Amino acid sequence: MEYGIVSLLPTALVLVLAIITRRTLESVVAGALFAFLLMDGTGFIATMAVVSLDVLRDEDVAWIILVCALYGTFIALLVRSGGSTAFGHLLLARLTSKRQSLLATWAVGLMIFLDDYLNSLTVGATMRAVTDKFKTSRAMLAYVVDSTAAPMCLLIPISSWGAYFAGLLEKNEIAADGQGLGLFVESIPYMFYPIIALLIVPLVIMGVIPRLGAMKQAEYRAEATGDLGAISDSEGESPVGNGGPSTFFLPIVALLFFTVVPNVDLLRGVIAGILVTLIYFASLRLMPLSELFDTCTNGLKIMVPVLAMLLALFIFVEANDRIGLTEYVIQAVQPYMTAMWLPVIIFVTMSAVSFATGSNWGVIAIAMPVAFPLAQAYDVSIPLVIGALLSASGFGSHACFYSDSTVLSAQGAGCDTYQHAVTQIPYAILAATIAALLFLIAAMVV
Repeated sequence: MEYGIVSLLPTALVLVLAIITRRTLESVVAGALFAFLLMDGTGFIATMAVVSLDVLRDEDVAWIILVCALYGTFIALLVRSGGSTAFGHLLLARLTSKRQSLLATWAVGLMIFLDDYLNSLTVGATMRAVTDKFKTSRAMLAYVVDSTAAPMCLLIPISSWGAYFAGLLEKNEIAADGQGLGLFVESIPYMFYPIIALLIVPLVIMGVIPRLGAMKQAEYRAEATGDLGAISDSEGESPVGNGGPSTFFLPIVALLFFTVVPNVDLLRGVIAGILVTLIYFASLRLMPLSELFDTCTNGLKIMVPVLAMLLALFIFVEANDRIGLTEYVIQAVQPYMTAMWLPVIIFVTMSAVSFATGSNWGVIAIAMPVAFPLAQAYDVSIPLVIGALLSASGFGSHACFYSDSTVLSAQGAGCDTYQHAVTQIPYAILAATIAALLFLIAAMVV
């Protein structure tokens, strides 16, 4: 069944509710319910129950939920041992200002590029004690963290994003078997959004780009009253151990090593990282074994709200797929495409869909079979079109109120998800505007 413009309504409902109520989880659930109501009438509850089970059975969804849950355990161990505190003290001994602490956060984010989930949770949890000392709002910290998560993963081909999109290029027969990663690398210079988003961060930190909108208010409150906008978390209720810097660096090195060798596998890496961490901490006798295991459990508990949000998001994405939102938008803009306008139209429309749905990888996978034939028909550079598509994916991940990256960055920084979303969106829109202009220029010269 063709739903046409009606397919926009569930997403519109989510955005309106999120703005009015400032509650992202409930808004996404309401949007999914509304979508199933449109499709199945009075049988919508049964349909949603079936879809929810199908989503949970999906191997990719199960993988994401497991990885995020175990990252919670891993980070809880770093915090409880005192390792992240020791690392913070090392930095504080060398940092003398708020500006330096945020630039250090940005630099650490550039180094953790294997996966945006790992980046969002690890950098935020590690650096918030440092930025707190200089009266930095948690919203500003979350913005800096989020801006090095998906954008950095898009620009580094050995990241989880590089592996996924390289596979999609081969699946769509744009690249030959085994050549997807090479084509991905060729398109990196045209990934204008992640490049601009990364470069804007130090300009915001240095004051070249002023504080805008809700970010200006959040920073004023932090500096004038000391209200950082932090949300309570159960980590802070547990005493912190006296572990040194090695209790931070060795677990991180172990996690990264087992993630990369012999190939990039985040689930294997975090499992191995937790085991190495447990053995190392037990050998140091930092705490009784019972406390070590309690810390692991507490780490899982801390991630429950995030996991609930991710599950709701995946159900909402499935609802949008069934109602045909992406296909409708592509068909609506297709008559306006020309050789010059194709890259910028692809970037703008797919950015809008990715932002509205919270689906970063799925939307681009749906768009590729349409975008590439159009590029070939208009004789537009394939790497340029890839850059437009992946830039759109990066914008959606970065800017959407309820995307996984937004939720996890807020969790890592210890601030409210809605507050993080509204404070960073002016900067995301600024980066997207510049990127759109660059796609228009590139189409004329490439």
